Amino acid sequence: MMDWTDTHCRVFHRLLAPHARLYTEMVHANAVIHGDRARLLAMDPVEHPVALQLGGSEPELLGAAAKIGADHGFDEINLNCGCPSDRVQAGRFGACLMREPQLVADSVAAMVENCDVPVTVKCRLGVDDDHDWDRFLAFIDTVANAGCGMFVIHARNAWLQGLSPKENREVPPLRYDWAYRLKHERPQLQIVVNGGIATQDEATSHLAHTDGAMLGRAAYHDPYLLHRLDVAWFGGELRTRGELLRALRPYVEDQLARGVYLKHITRHLLGLFAGERGGRAFRQVLSEGAHKPGADWSLVEQAIEITESFAGERVDAA
Repeated sequence: MMDWTDTHCRVFHRLLAPHARLYTEMVHANAVIHGDRARLLAMDPVEHPVALQLGGSEPELLGAAAKIGADHGFDEINLNCGCPSDRVQAGRFGACLMREPQLVADSVAAMVENCDVPVTVKCRLGVDDDHDWDRFLAFIDTVANAGCGMFVIHARNAWLQGLSPKENREVPPLRYDWAYRLKHERPQLQIVVNGGIATQDEATSHLAHTDGAMLGRAAYHDPYLLHRLDVAWFGGELRTRGELLRALRPYVEDQLARGVYLKHITRHLLGLFAGERGGRAFRQVLSEGAHKPGADWSLVEQAIEITESFAGERVDAA
């Protein structure tokens, strides 16, 4: 979710799903330490609970970055051991860290020592054609012994050669049973399953076997799915898309007053009416107008009204 889940995105998703735990895009530990923290660690108070996801492979730097993140108010620090991109591999972090469980354990230990919020890990099942359950379990045990009590399992391998990051999200087969087995054999750990989850029924089915489900691109491309899940799992009334979006108006107008361009916010809204009548027109209005000088809330209102001009919004909780 790099370059996607910025603070504007997370504020919108929090409005849709009051009970969800939100995650930042992955930020390298060096960037946290030496970069523009006001931009990289931007967070609105409404986002809580929200986790900072770090990338890196040097325990000392990760420990320092974890402390900075916790001091900035993040509720969890997550170490990414699952991203397969070439840029990540070149920096010796992400999915390639699964080949170095002791290094991950040392990194987690440094993070735990330096911050007072939970330290968690997101990982794959293995790397390339490594399909050894015992090796995967040894990785989990080594890292858990260093102080990690929660793992987000992207339930497929990462291929570090021959597949693009996009293909790595689609080609290696999903094996949710490994996440289920891990929870069964290590019940003291919190296990959250991730990967290929695209519908409410699919997300809900995992709760019978694990402690939770993480949605990535499905939540971005169809954000109303987050709202349906939140209502189904935690209760409350299902609200229409238009009602939810209009509730974002105070935030949008506050950001515009601070000099933020509307396009930086509306890019996260484009999927809200996915699959609905008027959805294409909604996206078109925002895509064509949000970048223009002086674009304001009236453009968003125009886009909502276009969807309402059709035969009425269909609210579907299924």
